[in-house]
Amino acid sequence: MSFLALLSDRPLRVVLPALEELNRDLKLEPLAASSLGHVAELDADAVLIDAVENPGQAWSLLQQARARDRRLPLVVVAERDQLEDHPWHETADEVVYPGAPSAELRLRLAMLRRRAGSGDAAVIRLGPLTIDSETYRVEASGRPLDLTFKEFELLRFLSGRPGRVFTRPALLREVWGYDFYGGTRTVDVHVRRLRSKLGPEHEHLIETVRSVGYRAAEI
Repeated sequence: MSFLALLSDRPLRVVLPALEELNRDLKLEPLAASSLGHVAELDADAVLIDAVENPGQAWSLLQQARARDRRLPLVVVAERDQLEDHPWHETADEVVYPGAPSAELRLRLAMLRRRAGSGDAAVIRLGPLTIDSETYRVEASGRPLDLTFKEFELLRFLSGRPGRVFTRPALLREVWGYDFYGGTRTVDVHVRRLRSKLGPEHEHLIETVRSVGYRAAEI
């Protein structure tokens, strides 16, 4: 990544001063809906949204940003005691704490880039499922499925590695991008919702491995 955007009403030296040490082009924008349009015009590689002083506004902007572009990497800047304020994992791809050092920022952004450009095929097929990573469209036997962003990411990740078992912590790390404060139960909830949308004829494509985790069926 070479261009980053930070949406915040606070000075950079207060939010994430180490961003200046990354040698990346950085665009600072206020924590406002109008900033999303500016960021879209500039085609940012990742957008960091500061939730420390106004978590409600940050949550709203994350939702709007995700609705605009489901592939745009989004990072929320939040305090540890704010992690339960909103279901950040539904919209954000990564979380950083205020004042994070440059080494941590560099690592998290590199992990984010790896997940965004992992080299997976644009279209993944798992039996009757067709998963298009470019359009974020999923069809089951020709029937379109209405999935949330994280449901899609979870399905795409598992379907791209059929037969391989992943523990819940591993799925949190690979799909959510961080150890979500709410714990591994969020994985179970998303799997349950995903199976429900797949329907009884296709829910078996996501298998439970007792006492271990989940895998996509080998078709």
